[in-house]
Amino acid sequence: MLFFLVIISAFPPLTIDLYLPALPQMVNVFNTDQAMVNLTLSSYFVTYAVGLLFWGPLSEKFGRKPILLAGIGGYMLASIFCALAGNIEQLIGARILQAFAGSAITVVATAIVKDLYDGRERQKIMATIMSLVIIAPMVAPVLGAFLLQIASWRMMFVTLAIFGAFASVLAFCYEETLETKYDGSILRSWGRLGVVLQNPRFVALLMIFSITPMALMAFLAAGSYIYINGFGLTEQQFSYAFAFNALCASFGPTIYMKLSRYIPVQKIITLCFLLLAVAGMLTITIGHMSPWVFACIAAPATLMVITMRVPGTNLMLDQQDNDTGSAVALIQFCSMICGSLGMVLVSVRPESLIENLGAIQLFVGITGGFLWLLAKNRSFVTEKLVN
Repeated sequence: MLFFLVIISAFPPLTIDLYLPALPQMVNVFNTDQAMVNLTLSSYFVTYAVGLLFWGPLSEKFGRKPILLAGIGGYMLASIFCALAGNIEQLIGARILQAFAGSAITVVATAIVKDLYDGRERQKIMATIMSLVIIAPMVAPVLGAFLLQIASWRMMFVTLAIFGAFASVLAFCYEETLETKYDGSILRSWGRLGVVLQNPRFVALLMIFSITPMALMAFLAAGSYIYINGFGLTEQQFSYAFAFNALCASFGPTIYMKLSRYIPVQKIITLCFLLLAVAGMLTITIGHMSPWVFACIAAPATLMVITMRVPGTNLMLDQQDNDTGSAVALIQFCSMICGSLGMVLVSVRPESLIENLGAIQLFVGITGGFLWLLAKNRSFVTEKLVN
């Protein structure tokens, strides 16, 4: 089960990171500009976020397995369309379809974790999955750069289709984990999203932890341009720098689980927001000095975002006893929307990508930290942390 959850949780980072080394090249291949190429990322995230709201409630009505199989099937088809795209508009359209199908896979993965595990055990499983899934963004850019050398960017999407085929085999072997299905209509199942949003405790935590992906996604959108166009690295060198960032991030869930044995979770989250703000200031002031200085600042910033993901997600899920699919959909929807906003904002001034990224990191650290200080001692937080 753990291997299965890791595989289906790896779809988002693989789909995003595999073709990052090809982004600068695509500007020339399709005879377009950076903004249009970045739309293949931002449109993916926006559609992915909307798809979560579509599929999450349906997984409560029809079960996890049918939604998972439908998502994987659509994902494989969309990946082939991406590989066959003849212009940037066709690629953007295929990426939108790929995102919509892929969102079904992700929302089911998190819902299965909630179905099977609880409390500290759920945190351990989530931390293990996140640590292993982060191997994907370490490997993906390196593999992508290798594929660029022996083939073209189209082979990257063929690879994603093959990965989807492998996941489909595992999905057919998966046994349904949802014990009680929602017996209302399809329209009323989507209405459960509104029921979850009426929970003020869930919404309060949702506002805090949804903004943290802004810093991570801004780095994803700007990283290849900063390293390749800004610092003059090759695609292969960029893939190593990106893998270093992912390697550092992979320790985040493990660090959290170990620290939480001795340090209150409230303090860990507070420290993460503080260090993210410090990283933002360093990015603005000295991030432009060299690719290695930039990498040594970006990696801890990513680490802070990933470290907060385990306790943040667990706290939000603990606020809901029912409607798991809808709760998961809202959590991931808000994260994707804020992440997409970060990707757009970091590209507002293409000539100042490093400063833009630093400003976003600083904003998330200060704003998120302030909101967390207001909530961290409330009963709905402390009682769940004790449990």
